[in-house]
Amino acid sequence: MSSPDLTSAVAEAAMERVLEFPDNRLLIDLCGAFDAHLAAIETALEIQIVRRGNHLSLLGDADATERAATLLNALYARLEGGRTVEPADVDSQLRMGGTDAGTGVRAGDQIEMSIGEAIEIQTRKKRVEPRTAAQKAYVQSLFKHELAFGIGPAGTGKTYLAVAVGVSMFLSGKVDKIILSRPAVEAGERLGFLPGAMEDKVDPYMQPLYDALNDFLPGKQLAKLREEKAIEIAPLAFMRGRTLSNAFVVLDEAQNATTMQMKMFLTRLGEGSRMVVTGDRTQIDLPRGVPSGLADAERLLKSVPKISFNYFTSRDVVRHPLVAAIIEAYEAEAEHR
Repeated sequence: MSSPDLTSAVAEAAMERVLEFPDNRLLIDLCGAFDAHLAAIETALEIQIVRRGNHLSLLGDADATERAATLLNALYARLEGGRTVEPADVDSQLRMGGTDAGTGVRAGDQIEMSIGEAIEIQTRKKRVEPRTAAQKAYVQSLFKHELAFGIGPAGTGKTYLAVAVGVSMFLSGKVDKIILSRPAVEAGERLGFLPGAMEDKVDPYMQPLYDALNDFLPGKQLAKLREEKAIEIAPLAFMRGRTLSNAFVVLDEAQNATTMQMKMFLTRLGEGSRMVVTGDRTQIDLPRGVPSGLADAERLLKSVPKISFNYFTSRDVVRHPLVAAIIEAYEAEAEHR
């Protein structure tokens, strides 16, 4: 990747650490197409990586080379376990520098937690794997707790993972139905009158939930399950008066639920059910002066046993790397206000 002269100059001024990877086929996947994974690590950690046969030489600051070595070894172990390494996996781990907010986990430990031990969710169309330590803890809490909250910015997998767990539990017979809901609140603009039947009117608000389900279930099966009411997608207002038993229930975009709506929803929990509430406190679209039910639920229920609160940051974003940068920029601006 680098010229011999540049390598020599850097080596004189920096620490060198050499890693050996016995399987050349896995090493190719580790490096990425045109060594793209190595280039991303070089840029992020300000080090140089030189590939010689089945060895990688890491040149740079001692702390940076140590972190790079931990990351590369963990990614290689992932490949040995039969899993893939995508650019998003490398990027998400690089953004977890320092400690994980609220957990006190060191960077090296965080990488091991999120890459070293696999947690996979089996659905009909694909296996879904949480990529970060926060996502892994979140998935574990969804299987363990009857009521779990996922709170954090867009793109951190809160809804996607919840729906994946719901599909997995439904397919394994642990629940009899899946119920997905959102408040029908417009995001900062008035859309006016929507034509068609009730389902046509609410479908635009529910589209992200349809997208997630389509990732996990074949189209014909999904249509059949919806027709049989084994899978329901409905606005939050439609939950009033129901008792949701033996169901996996997800409330998405919960920051747009009012306090009364949130209380109504949470008290629908019935025997044998699991309930997940996801939201982003920075994207509240309620009218000015109307408090968010998510914030109230967090304040009132934080100390209640057997309720799990899971938090995400920009380091858990699994969309395009620019999404994480955008979120961080807005967070920094909010802190200075």
